[in-house]
Amino acid sequence: MVTKDTITEQMKKAAKTKDKATLSILRFALAAINNKEKEVRHELSEQETFQVLSSLVKKAKESIEQFQRGNRSDLVSKEENELEVLQAFLPQQLTPEELGEEISKVLKESGASSAKDVGTVMKILMPRIAGRADGRLVNEMVRERLSK
Repeated sequence: MVTKDTITEQMKKAAKTKDKATLSILRFALAAINNKEKEVRHELSEQETFQVLSSLVKKAKESIEQFQRGNRSDLVSKEENELEVLQAFLPQQLTPEELGEEISKVLKESGASSAKDVGTVMKILMPRIAGRADGRLVNEMVRERLSK
């Protein structure tokens, strides 16, 4: 279970070992979680915490792509380190086969049959797989299934 306490404990370990990079990343993640809590005015559930961490992972991946295009290998390695630290707090990622099974289940449940139903399917599917798959990939797979 990922909670603020878990991240705080990891922050303490990073501070004791003087791992400034990890400490900085964890502080950033904790700040994002705290900001989200202030926004929604309650303590985040595990699912909501995964969503916050997933959004940070997504931003890190996007940054890596941008820095690679700009030939900034120094910043790419920094972002890859950040990505690695953040992904350690997320559950195991779904394989393409497992993701396909989940999509099939939701398609049956929702009765979706055309590309117009993508929003409905995503609305049901994303909370089930929060933190375990990239939303962009999921969206592409759902669109592909519904276009057949």
